[in-house]
Amino acid sequence: TDLQPLDILSEVVPAGRLAHGMRVFQVQGVHGFQLTTSRPRALGFPASRLFIHCDCFPEEFSIIITLRVLSIPAKRNEYVFTLMAEENPSVLVGLRYAPDKLHFIFWSQERAGGWQTHVTFPNVSLSDNQWHTLILAVSGQSFSLTVDCSVPKDVVAETPFPASLSVKRASFYLGNRRRRKGMFTGLLRQLVLLPGADATPRICTAMNFKVAMLSVPTVLQDVPVKPTSNEVLKYPYETDTKVTLGSRPPCTKQEKAQFWFNASQRGLYLCNGSAWISMLEVKQRLDYVEEYQNLVTNSETMGVEVFTIPEVGLFAATANRYTPPGSAIYKWTDGKFVPYQNIPTYQAQSWKYFTIGKKIFLAVANFEQNDRGQEFSVIYKWSHRKEKFITYQRITTHSARDWEAFVIEGEAFLAVVNHREGNNHNIDSVIYRWNPRTGLFETNQTIPTSGAYDWEFFTIGPYSFLAVANTFNGTSTKIYSHIYIWLSGSFQLFQSILTFGAADWEVFRIGDRVFLAVANSHSYDSGMPAPSNFYAINSSIYELNITAQMFVKFQDLLTYSALDWEFFSVGDDSFLVVANSFDGFTFSVNSIIYRWQGYEGFVAAHHLPTVGCRDWEAFHTAEGSYLLYSSAKEPLSKVLKLKTT
Repeated sequence: TDLQPLDILSEVVPAGRLAHGMRVFQVQGVHGFQLTTSRPRALGFPASRLFIHCDCFPEEFSIIITLRVLSIPAKRNEYVFTLMAEENPSVLVGLRYAPDKLHFIFWSQERAGGWQTHVTFPNVSLSDNQWHTLILAVSGQSFSLTVDCSVPKDVVAETPFPASLSVKRASFYLGNRRRRKGMFTGLLRQLVLLPGADATPRICTAMNFKVAMLSVPTVLQDVPVKPTSNEVLKYPYETDTKVTLGSRPPCTKQEKAQFWFNASQRGLYLCNGSAWISMLEVKQRLDYVEEYQNLVTNSETMGVEVFTIPEVGLFAATANRYTPPGSAIYKWTDGKFVPYQNIPTYQAQSWKYFTIGKKIFLAVANFEQNDRGQEFSVIYKWSHRKEKFITYQRITTHSARDWEAFVIEGEAFLAVVNHREGNNHNIDSVIYRWNPRTGLFETNQTIPTSGAYDWEFFTIGPYSFLAVANTFNGTSTKIYSHIYIWLSGSFQLFQSILTFGAADWEVFRIGDRVFLAVANSHSYDSGMPAPSNFYAINSSIYELNITAQMFVKFQDLLTYSALDWEFFSVGDDSFLVVANSFDGFTFSVNSIIYRWQGYEGFVAAHHLPTVGCRDWEAFHTAEGSYLLYSSAKEPLSKVLKLKTT
């Protein structure tokens, strides 16, 4: 083999001729094979076509697979490929996928009495409708699986892979084991055997790890050209392109390559996996901001969360200060937010909307104890039958300020910011992991924080990060806030940044650049002379420096007790709006919208009168784009409409 990649997938489609039941399908801009044959043997070929000079399977090797897995029932298994002898129904070598597990199968005559050996990699979640690239490296008793170039999963098995596994009169079968039962139902793009080497260094150099390419069949590399006359395409080709109408839908990796037609703006947009890209429209530009709705709230509002429940509607949850009457949820009805549901809360600070599978949740961060002296925050679950949120789980917290929900490697997490316990601000904040068996969140990790206000989760490539805004350590607000990176099953310190009463982190992207903005609320140090103004201080924007592998300061902006940043876009323009809450004299302070001006950075564009501004939320409907701000000093929040030209 001369240690060259052996392209198993290409052998099934020699010269681009597809076997019976194979189709080329495009999802998220990437092409793969769909296998629908009723004759599994048609998807096979003799192993001798790959192993020309030797009739033994390599002792050390890597297998590289790029696939897109559909959701399969809990007890079902599907085969990605098998190698089987013609006279024997047993699998010599194979790869089998089950929900949240991957099994590598091999036959060892010398060990294990001639039985199959299964090497299982648990917690491998691929059923998210995304493309994934797997690298399985095998050497003796060592088996290593790398998913999307993340941290490898290593297994040491009792039975080593055989040194001389004969492939005489054996055949490879794509997506099956010569039977229709266990047939692979997803899409396959790449299936390569690399003898004698770990392929990870060769694969994990591309920017898009999920579809990294070592060897892909020619028919999958390019979109088929349009026939020049009445000739048909030389192989079956399909795409799952859809056009969505109505209000702006979400644009995530799941919607990549989908279209959205905005009838009100007469624009056609394409989802690139993170943002809607204009394909045909009159470009909008922000002209000015007008007051649209005065939203009377139960009491002063510390935070607001805008979210959409599919097939139900758009909602806003306000975290209100007093109980009674507690906090409220509003529904967007006939172009306005109207009261929908009241929920008892105890000096609520913020809400967090998130989903786990088909379950819909809303978590509130309570700052104070209830009437019985108990202190806990609550997770509510949406009841489709009652069409309202009902109590689901109570979690003990300590002056909770914020919740953050996120998913890592298919597992759901929920992190709470504990601000203080009594007068002690240096306490642990907690990260909870969802237990699918119990259906509850359970403590997974604690992280020391200092009077913390906010968590911010984000991903860069295959890496996951969690930033905490530390506000006060008991004597000073001039303290370090920290960015953590997920490594080996837990968050570990990645970088520390000096902040001044940090109240919020906001991560955002402009093109290929990644930014992180901190809202600094005030500068106080009991051991230092008092400044002329505690509250008029710079908030900072940091940019990720790929070479230095750290965030470096990009720009300082003068703010007045800033408590929140919100990033949003209008047309091709990017904006940041800051929640200025107090200038040292009055809570009636202008909050400012900054426009991205490229080389100039962010430049002030609009000055918005606000009163004790605490939180901003940007949202879109079929009628246009809006900003909602909450006031922590009066029971009145405002919806502002972005007027465009």
